[in-house]
Amino acid sequence: MTHETSPAQRDAVERAVVFFKNLSPQSLNQLATLYTADAYFKDPFNEVQGVVEIQHIFAHMYVALDAPHFVVTGRVVDGDQCFLTWEFRFRFRRFNPKVDQTVHGVSHLKLAADGRIHFHRDYWDAAEELYEKLPLLNRLMRWLKRKINT
Repeated sequence: MTHETSPAQRDAVERAVVFFKNLSPQSLNQLATLYTADAYFKDPFNEVQGVVEIQHIFAHMYVALDAPHFVVTGRVVDGDQCFLTWEFRFRFRRFNPKVDQTVHGVSHLKLAADGRIHFHRDYWDAAEELYEKLPLLNRLMRWLKRKINT
């Protein structure tokens, strides 16, 4: 069932897309303009509540990775929620620091009445998109795939 999407909701999604596209360590202090104070966030490694906790997750990204950034490749907006498809591009600081990496994923966002995000759930395959790119784990992951497929 689809829901009618208002111009304000479309504008809110566009603001989110632009924000993620331009995300930087300097813009993290503006997360409260994008998320409600009690926003929920979940991805394969984190599950937190509150804009301050979400800010910590994004801040850690800049400490752990080199040149991380998002490229939003598509969107579906349905009333007060949307799905964004994206590529997360970065380089590992410790492993192959000169090799560009890409993780493909989807974000499910739900908007509050004021247009800010109150629910953010990221879906991506940590095994394929991340573990297989790490030097020690990639052998284990390939072995597990072979075992599962036989």
